[in-house]
This record gives sequence, C-alpha cells and structure tokens, in this order.
Amino acid sequence: MFRRTATSMKGHSFLHVIKLVSPFVMVVVLQAAIAGFSLEVMSSVRAYVAGEAMWSRSQKNAVYFLNLYLHSGDASQFTQYQASLAVPIGDEFARWAMERDPVDVEAARIGFLQGGNHPDDVPGLIWLFRYFNRVSFLQEAIREWTATDPMLLELSVFGEVIRSELENGPIRDTNRLQFLSTRLSELNTQFTVHAKRFSTVLGEGSRAIKLTLTGINIVTAVTLILLLIWHTRRLVLQRQAFEDALHAEKERLAWQASHDWLTGLSNRRAFEARLQSELDAAAAGPLGLILLDLDQFKNVNDTCGHLAGDRLLCQVSRLLQQDRRPRDLVARLGGDEFGLILPQCSPATAVDIAERLRRSLELLNFAWDDRCFAVTASIGVACIADGDTTLEDAMRRADAACYRAKEKGRNRVQVDGGRPDVIAVAARPREAVAARG
Repeated sequence: MFRRTATSMKGHSFLHVIKLVSPFVMVVVLQAAIAGFSLEVMSSVRAYVAGEAMWSRSQKNAVYFLNLYLHSGDASQFTQYQASLAVPIGDEFARWAMERDPVDVEAARIGFLQGGNHPDDVPGLIWLFRYFNRVSFLQEAIREWTATDPMLLELSVFGEVIRSELENGPIRDTNRLQFLSTRLSELNTQFTVHAKRFSTVLGEGSRAIKLTLTGINIVTAVTLILLLIWHTRRLVLQRQAFEDALHAEKERLAWQASHDWLTGLSNRRAFEARLQSELDAAAAGPLGLILLDLDQFKNVNDTCGHLAGDRLLCQVSRLLQQDRRPRDLVARLGGDEFGLILPQCSPATAVDIAERLRRSLELLNFAWDDRCFAVTASIGVACIADGDTTLEDAMRRADAACYRAKEKGRNRVQVDGGRPDVIAVAARPREAVAARG
C-alpha cells in the first residue's frame, strides 16, 4: 500500500512539473522560431537589395558599352554589352520562372545565378518571392521590376539593330547616329527611374519588417521573462535544490578522480584502468600504445612562467584529440607526458598515427608575450598483440621507446615490439627513408 502511494505521488509530481514547464518550453520554441524567421526574411530582403544594385550596374554598363559600340564599331565593346545585358535578363527569367504555376525552382535558380546573385542568397530570393509576393511592399517592387521588361526587350533588339547597321561599316548619317544615341540615353533614364523606385520600396519594406519583427521579439521576450519568474517561484524547492547540488558534487568528484583538471583529458589512473581493460580483451585485436613526451617543455615554463606552460599543454591536448576514433583514449599522464591507447590498431597504423602527431606538433608554433617556441615531442610506440602482456610490461616498453627517441635527438618516433630500428623522423627525411628501408 505504501509503495503504491509513493509511486502515485511521484507520478503526480512529474505531471505537475511537466504542466508547469510546458508553457515555458513553448514560448522558448516560439521565440527561436520568430528569431529564425526574422533572420531569414531580413537576409532575403538584403539579397534583393544587393541584386538590384547588380542589376542596375549591369544595365547601365550595357547601355554604356552599346553606345561606345555605336560610335566605334569595336566588336569587343559589343561583347561587353552582351555580357552586361545577360545579368538583368537572367533576373527577368528567374521572375518568370517563379510566376509560373507550378513554380520552376530550378529555372529560377539558374536565372538568379546568371543575374550575378551569390549562390547562398538564391534560396532566400526564391523563398521570399514565392510566399510573400502579395505583401504590399514586395508587390509594388515586383511591379517596378516587371515594368522594365519592355525596356530590356527594346535594349536587346536595339543592340541587334545597331550591329546589323554597322556590318556595312560606320554609320555616316549624323542624324541617324544622333537618334540612336538619344534613344539609348532615354532608355537609360527610364531604367534608372524604375530601379530607384524598386530600391526605395524595398528599403521602406525592410524597415517596416524590422520594426514589426522587433516588436514581436520584444513581446515574446517579455512573455518569456514573466513566465520564467512565475515558474521560478514555484520550482525553487529547497529539498530538490539540495539533492541536485549533492548529485552535481558527486559527479564532479567522480570526474576529478578520472580526469586531469587542466586539460580535461583522462588522468593516469583512468589511463591505466583502461589499458588494463584493453589488455584483458587482447583477443579483440592488436593494441597500440603511444607515450609522448614534449621536448624542452621546461624552457617554456622557465622563460614565460607556468601560465604559459599550462596554455601550451591545453593546446597540445586539443591537438592530440583531433581525428581520434571513438574508442581511442587520450590522457595526460603527468607534467608534459601524454599517452594514447589505440584499440584494434595495427602496428603500421599506430606508427602512422604517431608520426602524424609528431608532424602536427612540429607545425604548432606556440607564441607567448611576443616570443615564439618550437614545439616537438619524443614519441614511443608499443604494439601489443600478446594476450599475456601485463600493464607494467606494456608501459615499460612504450616508456623505453620514448626514452630512446629522446636519446637519439628528440622530435622522432621510436617503435618498440621487437623492431627497435623502425624510426620515423620528419626533420631528417633521408634518415627516415633509410630507417623504413
């Protein structure tokens, strides 16, 4: 009976917490959704403004180069006119594709790319047009955009007419030349009027959107704050707070017992426990054991202090964790000594990993107070395939290999396991080739 009552109370308490928290979660989700929507809308409007600038510049260039071609007959200027005209025409094709039913997204994408828009902006351009083309400011902007279609057609035909007339040589008729040049100028003026109106409408719309979305975000934020205060007054229970603190303290102590406080890596105790576990399961495959000792680390501490040394150790620890497999373990064994356990790792792979680590460290330039230090390491590798190998023997073999690497000049990889001559030394490529041979 008592057990049933306790279970019922726990279930009721859980439902009560869910009931209290659910409005808070809903407001948070709503706030995140509104923020994401706001960013998407403003980004898409910005993309249209940038696209209009590209459109206007290209249109003016097209008129400019066609006018030059009219007076000079230089074919290269006609080519530049065609390239410039392709930009507004691409945008025009994109709009036509989006006005179809159904929308031709791929054609719209190709058109916008031809119009010089950044590929990352194209999805936003299509999205804003598809779902908000009936919004007043965007509808008016599209109307201004559409009004330039006959002008683009005329400009395109104009170019072909001029080219056909120039095929027979320069235009000698001064009146004809003056007429064509004047018409080009008029076209440019008409383009400019619509482009300015398009830009103005978008600017006004973006400001209105910004104010609206800011207001919505402020309202949801205030609602969120009020909900937070309301829930906090009901959720602050002394007993629960004590239990949470006790649980957190237990986790902290457990973490400290198995991790290095400075780098966050596993410590020697956890490293040896894991190594013993892998040795007990040696039948699963070969085991790679790497011990790494930083060269001349004492110089950093003596020259710049322990704070610099700690910073270097943290950088090295992050480098050692890069590209590691989920089952690999990286640990700081003490001072400037690190260890890696590589389960189910062939000897060749273990040596390759050690050599890559050595090269990565060699490329790491550590700077402190305008002083730079070269970072190198002596690395010992033990490849263990024997199920009878003890923890002490495995550590001794890897440590001995690391010691031999230091003896032979540092900044090298020394491999144990019955093949002491297998050495990889990046700083001396000829010796490394000889060693592998």
